[in-house]
Amino acid sequence: MPSKDLKAGTAPRKPGRTGRAGHRSPLVRFLVRRVLTALLLAVGITLVTFVLTNLVPGDPVSANLGQQALGDPAIVAQWRAEHGLDKPLPEQYLLHLKGVVQGDLGMSQQSHRPVLDDLAEFVPATLELAGVAILISLVSGVAFGVIAALRRDRLSDHLLRVLSLIGISVPTFWLALMAFYVFFYRLQITPGSGRIDPSMSPPPHVTGLYTIDSALSGQWDVFSSAVGHLLTPALVLALYTIGLLTRFTRSAVLEVLGQDYVRAARAKGLPPRVILLRYVLRSALVPIITVAGLAFGSLLSGTVLVEAIFAWPGVGQYAYKSATTLDLPAVMGVGLVVGGVYLVINLIVDVLYGVIDPRVRLQ
Repeated sequence: MPSKDLKAGTAPRKPGRTGRAGHRSPLVRFLVRRVLTALLLAVGITLVTFVLTNLVPGDPVSANLGQQALGDPAIVAQWRAEHGLDKPLPEQYLLHLKGVVQGDLGMSQQSHRPVLDDLAEFVPATLELAGVAILISLVSGVAFGVIAALRRDRLSDHLLRVLSLIGISVPTFWLALMAFYVFFYRLQITPGSGRIDPSMSPPPHVTGLYTIDSALSGQWDVFSSAVGHLLTPALVLALYTIGLLTRFTRSAVLEVLGQDYVRAARAKGLPPRVILLRYVLRSALVPIITVAGLAFGSLLSGTVLVEAIFAWPGVGQYAYKSATTLDLPAVMGVGLVVGGVYLVINLIVDVLYGVIDPRVRLQ
């Protein structure tokens, strides 16, 4: 007999779809909450960067004006008024927040350009470097971790664990110095500093990533030069993350290999490749994604020394020069970019949780 809940002319409710109006799936509600939380955190980031930047010891007036100009109170007062430093701090923050909402991060006191224009020039270089580094880290770290777990307590496992420990322990700036000295200065098998050879012109600007822009314009000589300049600093940055991902992947895979459903799949006679891809890796990817997301954020915010050694014109160099000259708008702009990157990465990680692990969609 038909169910009493079904009325004439009413289609049966399909599983997995919205029930009543206004009711969404658990995953959608979760993502909406995460987006709203991210917006609140973005406001918090603006407040934290503003407060910390203004707590830095030193006077931006003395850092930007010469000693002769400092002796003239009229020039000092005019400079403070032009940069809004003559107003109370709460009013300065509200003006800063209003500018951020409108897409105005202020004027750099060093380059005399909008901070947003400076960041649009320097951020793509760091994104290109960190993106290649995290790609190398994911492929190598996950592969090494899986091999170490499947060959537990064998020679290859011990070697990979020792190599991962070395990658985590050795300072990145020391690796960068050694790589530059050995491969460029002594052996001369890698190109020098910068993003491309000095004799070449940058490709037409599309994305700001030289490898992609040169490929889109068909300038394969520039593409080859950009890849050559990119590989060494990217490998140096990736070594720490490779060691970290190798250890986390090994632990995650070993934990999943001991689960009952994996033993049941083996008892059914499923091929090892199917067990590894469908059962083991899918369950182990959740902690791996978490570590990879945090590692990508740290790569973006921690490339200062590597960029300095390889003369890579990225946001790390821009942040260093802005901090040494007390360029407050530029420092706050870099802080907003780094904080925004972490927010976006965390949101992407949350989405991937729901795609990979069905339990997230049901909770």
